[in-house]
Amino acid sequence: MHAPQVEATKFTEVGFHGRDVDTIIRDLVDNALVLTRTKLRQRMTAAVTAAVEEKILDLLMGEDASATTRSTFRELYRLGELDDRMLEVELPESRPGRMGALADASGRQEIPLQELIGKVEKAFGRRASEKRRMKVSECRPLVEELEFERLINPESVVKEAINSVEQDGIVFIDEIDKIVSSSDMRHGADASSEGVQRDLLPIIEGSLVSTKYGNVNTEHILFIASGAFHQCKPSDMLAELQGRLPIRVELKGLSREDLYRILTEPEHSMLKQQQALMATEGVALTFTDEAVREVAAVAHEVNRSVDNIGARRLHTILERIMEDISFYAPERAAAHAAGGQEGPLLVAVDKAAVNKACAASLVKSDLSKFVL
Repeated sequence: MHAPQVEATKFTEVGFHGRDVDTIIRDLVDNALVLTRTKLRQRMTAAVTAAVEEKILDLLMGEDASATTRSTFRELYRLGELDDRMLEVELPESRPGRMGALADASGRQEIPLQELIGKVEKAFGRRASEKRRMKVSECRPLVEELEFERLINPESVVKEAINSVEQDGIVFIDEIDKIVSSSDMRHGADASSEGVQRDLLPIIEGSLVSTKYGNVNTEHILFIASGAFHQCKPSDMLAELQGRLPIRVELKGLSREDLYRILTEPEHSMLKQQQALMATEGVALTFTDEAVREVAAVAHEVNRSVDNIGARRLHTILERIMEDISFYAPERAAAHAAGGQEGPLLVAVDKAAVNKACAASLVKSDLSKFVL
C-alpha cells in the first residue's frame, strides 16, 4: 500500500480557515484508487490488447472477412505496417473539461458535474458518440481506454481501494513538532497547534471518516509521526496523543558513509540528476569516486560544525560545485562542437574541484565556533 506523506503544519483546527485532518484519509483513499486502478489495468493488459486488436481488424476490413484475409492483416498489424492506414471509428463524444461542481451532503466534497452527467447517462444506457477518422496508431490508445473502461467496474475499484486503505494504509505525518507548543509558551487558542492535536486523536485511535466514496475505518491504519523537536519536547504533546503514539525512536545524524550511499545508491540520485541535466546541454558529466566521497565528507563536516540539516546539505554542496559548470555549459559545449570534435563535451569532477568549490563553506564553518 502506498503511504502518503502529509505535513502537520498545513492543517488547522476545525472551524478555522485551512484544511482539517480528515483530508489525510481522503488523500489516502485517492491514492489507493489510483493504485488499485493501475493494478487492475496491469492485470487486464493481455485481454485488452487482444480485444483492441480484434476491434481494429473489424474496423479495417469488416467482421465478414475471411479467415485468411484476417490472418494476413493480423500479421501486418502486429508488425506495425498498418499504423498509417486510415479508418473511421465511433468514439464517445468529447466534452470540455470540468463544467462545474456540486457539493455533496456533507458540504465539504465536490462532485464534478462531468462525472454526474456520466453517471446519469450510464443509468439510462445512453451516451452520445461521434465518428472520427484517424490513423490506426492514433486509434489504438483510444480504443484501449474504452476497453479498460468497459472491463474495469468502478464499484469494485472503490470497494477494493477502501479495503486496502483500511487494512494496509500507512500515513506519515511530518513536522508534528510544529503543532506542539512548549510547556512555557502555552497561552490562548492556537488554530494550528493543540486544536490539530485534538482533531488527530480520534483518527489515530480509530474512527469512521466520511469520504465521497464511502466511510473509511481508520482503526487498522498505521500512523507514523516525525519531528525535529528543537523548540519543544515530545512530552509537550497532549497526553492523549502521546498515548496513541507509544513507540518512540530517536534517530541519529547521518554519517559520511550514509551520505555517500545517498549520493550513489538511489535510482534517481542527485548525481544522476545533475548528469541528466548537463546532458541536455551536450555535456557528459562524471564524478570520480574520490570526489563523491569528498562531497559526503564536506557535507558531514558542515552539518557537524554549523547546523545539522541532514541530507539537505548535499544539495547545497552540489550547487556550489555545479555553479560554474552549469553556467558556462552552453558556451563550452558550443565551442567544443565548433572545433570539429564529435560527441558531447567531457567534464570530470575530481576531489580537487570539490575542495576548491567548497573552500568558502569550510572556512565559514571554522569561524562559526568563535561567534557568540
